[in-house]
Amino acid sequence: MFQRGGETMEDLVESILDYVRSDYTDYAIMINGEWGSGKTHFWNNKIRKKIESLQLNGKRYTTIYMSLYGISNLEEISKKIFIETTQLMDKNLRKFMDANGQTTIPEYAKTGIDMANFFGVTQNGDRVDYGEFFSTDDKVLCFDDLERANVDVIDILGYINNFVEHDHIKTIIICNEKELSTKLKSSNLEMKTFIATYLLDKQDELNKTDKPMVEKIQDKIEHVFDKANDYERIKEKLIGETFEYAPKFDYIINGILMRYENDPDLIRFLRENTGLIISTFHKSGTRNLRILKHALNDFKKIYEMVNKSYPNTNHRVMQTMLIFTIAISFEIKAGKITKDKFVNIKDNEEYKSILVSSRILMDNRQFYIKEFDNNYYYNFKSEYRFFKFIEYYIRTRIFDMKLFKENMETIRNTVDTENLPGYKRLLTEEYWKISDDQFGGVIQEVINDVKEGKLNLIDTVKLFAYFSYFSRKGLIEYDLKTLRSVFFNGMNIASLSSEYCPNPKEELGKIAIEEVEEDMEDILKHFNMLNEQLLDKMYKEKAEEIMKCIPMKMEQFYEKFDKECMELPIFKYYDSFQLFQRISCASNEDIVLIKEKLIDRANRYTKEIEPEMKNIKQLKQIIDDYLKGKDTTIKIVMLKEFSRDLGYILDKYKISFLPKREEKIVEPVEE
Repeated sequence: MFQRGGETMEDLVESILDYVRSDYTDYAIMINGEWGSGKTHFWNNKIRKKIESLQLNGKRYTTIYMSLYGISNLEEISKKIFIETTQLMDKNLRKFMDANGQTTIPEYAKTGIDMANFFGVTQNGDRVDYGEFFSTDDKVLCFDDLERANVDVIDILGYINNFVEHDHIKTIIICNEKELSTKLKSSNLEMKTFIATYLLDKQDELNKTDKPMVEKIQDKIEHVFDKANDYERIKEKLIGETFEYAPKFDYIINGILMRYENDPDLIRFLRENTGLIISTFHKSGTRNLRILKHALNDFKKIYEMVNKSYPNTNHRVMQTMLIFTIAISFEIKAGKITKDKFVNIKDNEEYKSILVSSRILMDNRQFYIKEFDNNYYYNFKSEYRFFKFIEYYIRTRIFDMKLFKENMETIRNTVDTENLPGYKRLLTEEYWKISDDQFGGVIQEVINDVKEGKLNLIDTVKLFAYFSYFSRKGLIEYDLKTLRSVFFNGMNIASLSSEYCPNPKEELGKIAIEEVEEDMEDILKHFNMLNEQLLDKMYKEKAEEIMKCIPMKMEQFYEKFDKECMELPIFKYYDSFQLFQRISCASNEDIVLIKEKLIDRANRYTKEIEPEMKNIKQLKQIIDDYLKGKDTTIKIVMLKEFSRDLGYILDKYKISFLPKREEKIVEPVEE
């Protein structure tokens, strides 16, 4: 048996035709290749037609193709060959097949064929031996999907051997040997293990400790049920040559694209971008054409939706969508990744920030995404290269219209870099991608935005890192002193409309250049001060929102206080006089409830709420001043108890946070 590989497609076709042309053969040939690599397509479109056009010694060959997929007994094979070869086939079916260019009977028609009609009557009611009836002279048999049959492969090969050895029929077997060997080893494993254990026990081998039990059972299984060796033995006898089918992709791409011929716009686009399809396929590292076919089918839907709702979409964006659809299909469907690698990336901007960040901790997801990008977009420049609606569609099979519209609107507003704000170009793409003739304009635009305080505070800080870098490299004329002055003033104005930034370290980690730390020192100091002010402003707004629920919306007050204020020194941010007025108007029951919440909170989060103690002391003073000379009522008693418990809370801070050596000489706090 010869193993062949590495030929061109033409060589492979010629070698197979040489086998068919040979006067005398007593062996079959095998075409071995991975699932989805297009072996059946190769047979239908390259081999079959050429065989049927051969004329040898005045006779023409015809081919019989038969998939063994799901065949559960050998009689079914005979029956299938019989139906394909018999001259008694129903004339209407033959006419239908000729009209539709079909060479094999459709499966649905086979099941409906009344076998008795072929013979008039069955022979004395006995079962028909179909093998007696079919004519195989001048035929070439092709058996496909050997590894997918439900019959023991050894039996099938023995059956095929009858044609080859006795009748010298030209026979081609198509299979995936990798899957076949897995199947041979793993079939009926429980039964094999049981019998192997039984035999070992009979031979008194079970209790011996010369080698591990698992190994003994494995050896015994291989010894008794050596199907792999049986397969090799019969293959050696039956198969004269094995051809490795690993097609060059451009050979088969036309066949795949043919299905889109009735969609002129799409087929034109796909044919123009055949190179992108081929290179993305190669970069996937698999040879699975089925996944590619599904990906192109999915892209057809995407292409139609984009053209319908967003005509004139940038050509580069459409090309990137094509690459992304194929790439994400292979990543998810070829079992290369768990599906969740892309789940938490919400948009293109987040995807790109992961790519350009140089200092965020290198977690597995970030490493994977950088690899994904380097692989599939190598030598392909595109600003917008992550499409959430496509990722979601491939992963879940749901085409989410809301996501689609959000993505497309963003693309429409940002992908045309001419219209992308200068500061965004610096923050979301590598600066060297900006052309020299555009760079000056981008710099001036950003400087103007900074001066007018138009940008977010944290973005202004990030941009300073770029500008100090450009200044040191001599790319801009501004010196560091001037830049500091411009950015300090810009930050002051920006802080008036900016929001507090809770994660400055993470945000600054997205800077795509290694900034010089001494350049950043003053700027960061100023940012931290302004950011603290923004935090105060945020808490003041929160305090206002929560405290105004007293006394009329107490349920809302309790809910928000419990959820948001237990560990937050909220009273630091609210005026004590206003707070007293609100509490004094509350019901007696609510005064008691508020007081109990404050005690519980001080016991549980003593350290966290320390900053509000100055205001708590002031509140106690205001209540005490109010109570002087007041007649006793229930409310007055409640307020006295409220003041007393505020004193209990304040007492905790005489002890809790003073250095040990000073504890003995602390003066009592004046009430």
